Amino acid sequence: MAKTIQFGEQVEGYQVPVLNEREIRAAAGIMFFFAFLSLILILFKNEFLLAKMVIYLFFFDFLIRLFINPRYAPSLIIGRIIVGNQKPEYVGAPQKKFSWFIGLALSGTMFVLMVLYNTWSIFTGLSCLICLIFLFFEASFGICLGCLVYNLIYKEKAKLCPGNVCEPHEREEIQKLSRTQWLLAVGFVLFVIGSVYLFQDNFNNKPMNLFKKLEMSRGN
Repeated sequence: MAKTIQFGEQVEGYQVPVLNEREIRAAAGIMFFFAFLSLILILFKNEFLLAKMVIYLFFFDFLIRLFINPRYAPSLIIGRIIVGNQKPEYVGAPQKKFSWFIGLALSGTMFVLMVLYNTWSIFTGLSCLICLIFLFFEASFGICLGCLVYNLIYKEKAKLCPGNVCEPHEREEIQKLSRTQWLLAVGFVLFVIGSVYLFQDNFNNKPMNLFKKLEMSRGN
């Protein structure tokens, strides 16, 4: 039976405490959505209410994860509800704990500066940007950037990383890229750049109401 205050779960067959990566990715996706939405409101509406609420909730969510138990963190509970029918993907808890301390430091910085002191500066901006990058990589690619930092600092390397990236292994055939795929990827990037250059006027002009434009066309 799980203790109230602990970090990670003891699962038979695993030498280290583990967490469910699927829940973590779901929680990261939720957090990224609201963090990105709050950033959009700041940039285009100069509204800080949602950002302050998000920072406040993120900070206390990380406190619960680290000092009580991840199973009681609201974002991870919601993540568990969403992916509850999926088979768990176990990852090592130690590197996640280190990564979440980074999250606590970043959200704590923003909490003090923006919520308590009611200020904005390059420090809050950089903290927000780093948080968004960490959350995006976790939610979209299953890459824990904090875990990579963990491997650089600690002699004992992380175990049970998402996708087994901590373990040396050969890529399977379906994972390999052919020369044609590389050329297509590079060609697509060049195509996008060229399209932006050629159609920059179309991209810059604001779209008109369709029916209004049709009326103008009939008038001409």
